[in-house]
Amino acid sequence: MCGRTACTLAPQELSRAACYRDRAGRRRRPEWRAGDPDQYRPSYNKSPQSLSPVLLSRRHLDKDAPVDECVVAAMRWGLVPAWFQESDPQKMQYSTSNCRSESLLQKKSYKEPLLKGQRCVVLADGFYEWQRQKREKQPFFIYFPQSRTPGPAGAPDTPIAVSLDPETHTVGPNSFDTQDNQTMEQEGCEWTGWRLLTLAGLFDCWSPPGGGTSLYTYTIITVEASQNLQSIHDRMPAVLDGEEEVRRWLDFGEIRSLEALSLLRPNNTLTFHPVSTLVNNSRNNSPECVQPVEVGVKKAPPPSASSKAMMTWLQSASPQKRKEQGPLAEREKPGERGGGTGAASASGRGTLQNWLIRTEPSKKARTG
Repeated sequence: MCGRTACTLAPQELSRAACYRDRAGRRRRPEWRAGDPDQYRPSYNKSPQSLSPVLLSRRHLDKDAPVDECVVAAMRWGLVPAWFQESDPQKMQYSTSNCRSESLLQKKSYKEPLLKGQRCVVLADGFYEWQRQKREKQPFFIYFPQSRTPGPAGAPDTPIAVSLDPETHTVGPNSFDTQDNQTMEQEGCEWTGWRLLTLAGLFDCWSPPGGGTSLYTYTIITVEASQNLQSIHDRMPAVLDGEEEVRRWLDFGEIRSLEALSLLRPNNTLTFHPVSTLVNNSRNNSPECVQPVEVGVKKAPPPSASSKAMMTWLQSASPQKRKEQGPLAEREKPGERGGGTGAASASGRGTLQNWLIRTEPSKKARTG
């Protein structure tokens, strides 16, 4: 299953990271649906009922648009069927945040959107899953493998997307010929940041019986877990690996519903690492949610006010000054409180790339 995701890119970054290929093979940058960038909120901890970025064919929103032209929309997580008769979508009696691929044609809530071609791709940095243990559950963050390439002089390395070579079955950086690179630049698709997960989903549009604004909602399709994730959970989202799979899932004019179902299968290329139980509470939204942790290591108790004051003093003065002046004589300097500038703020940049650059070897991600 999938009950929590992270999506931390700003709207314009997300549009660049979501570039797709049309039927002619050209890479194109999708536009946001009008008004949606203002509704979307980046988050390290998205839960059902929140708004998430979804890629879909523009034809669903504009009958005159080409089927292979895509758009990004902010949709609410948790599908509300078009036929739902209550005036309040919160009155849904069952959860529709996930739907099993095996029952797509058996349940009316999912069968009708599927047969109408209302397929979408949910965009996320990654998703969380909880491994059952004896006394508690250990959360893991699961995502596409990432690689690093040298950035500008003096800047940290920049992650780049990686892909699975169909011939050698090895992971390596995506490669494009010169002509394709030129097309990418012209279309604004020159993205070298975090490679987004592309999850297969279905969406529907519900309108209040008494009239009012229509509500677009979606569900994430799940499949049996891949071999490398089975130790964490027995289910996983259906991941579309690569631009061709994304194109085929979204192009409902060329790929019929029953044919598209063949794209729903376990993906064994994902990687993962354990994270803090901080993510258990959906109200927690900070970089700590995705940072790797060592499983089994006890956390230190939260510092008291006096210990915080002592640490500030220790960090703000040299040993000689402390000896000469004493702790009360040293005053806190501007920017030395948590959230200030310098080293203190570097640890809270809020980017997923930080763990790739600064994480110790013992905390690096695992693929199995």
